[in-house]
Amino acid sequence: MAPGCDNVGWGGIDFEIGPPPDSEVAPVVEEEPEAPPPPTRAIGPVLLAGVRDGERADFVVVGEVRPDGLGPFPDPSFPEDAGQLAEMAAPGTEWVVFSEGVRVGRLVVERSGPAAEFCGARTAISGIVELVPSAADAQRLLALPLEWGASRPREAYREIDHVYDQRVTTLSIASEAIPRYGARWPALGVLDARGHIQAFQLRNTPGQSVAATFIVDDALAVGAPGQRAYSLFVIGQEENGRYREAFTWYRSVDAEGKGAPRYFDHLDWNNDGTDEILLDVFGANERWFAALSRADGDWTRSFEDSCETDDPSEEASAPDDSSGE
Repeated sequence: MAPGCDNVGWGGIDFEIGPPPDSEVAPVVEEEPEAPPPPTRAIGPVLLAGVRDGERADFVVVGEVRPDGLGPFPDPSFPEDAGQLAEMAAPGTEWVVFSEGVRVGRLVVERSGPAAEFCGARTAISGIVELVPSAADAQRLLALPLEWGASRPREAYREIDHVYDQRVTTLSIASEAIPRYGARWPALGVLDARGHIQAFQLRNTPGQSVAATFIVDDALAVGAPGQRAYSLFVIGQEENGRYREAFTWYRSVDAEGKGAPRYFDHLDWNNDGTDEILLDVFGANERWFAALSRADGDWTRSFEDSCETDDPSEEASAPDDSSGE
């Protein structure tokens, strides 16, 4: 019989749990926070300005009507603006058309694309215009989207021809403003320097108004100005049967570069009961828009496109000695 093993003791087994040899612990990857979505906003009415040729018209986007005035559109701060504009400019889209401050018809969009001559990434919108019979001769037009303009009432359209008193008023205002600004006198006088004049009737204003642009050694168009050229824009307002100076804007090419303004049209585009005035501004290489608004009865330049202007010293053409100065 085999001897017994009852008195044998076991010391147990020691062991340690660990990773396999040569194994690496995976690093902890922290997830980056998601970028916040781009800001969104409610877009106000978009203003167009255009010129009619027969039953067609070519418009350009001026800007967005905001509570504090006009603003750029599309706004680079809001990427979704580009998509909104594409919808507004799609073929078949309707806009409400205005001229001389009143609603005169509609625009049906046919096409859109980049606007020539204008600074910035500005959009041109073209299409068919249908006007009321009384506005059959209207050439300069403004437009608002259908959802913003459809509620505007239809009013009598009347284009105003300037008269003798208004023409004399612009000459008088310019004659006083030129020395006040320290500008040189036009070689052939202020009458010869007047490049544009327009009479108009503002909403909720008893008397008529007249606007004129005086241009010296330059042209009221995109193009290089002459040496020492300048522009002077003036508005006269009728009060109690007499005209007074209501606004002047002087711009010297030497100091600021070319930016010659011309009256385009007027409209209460923000629907506050007071008309604003849109100006077409011509530079050496491009053109842009500016707007005038009334505050406490006084006109102020409330908007102007932030266009890049050339160095005034490089903008002027060769000296013109024909003036004898």
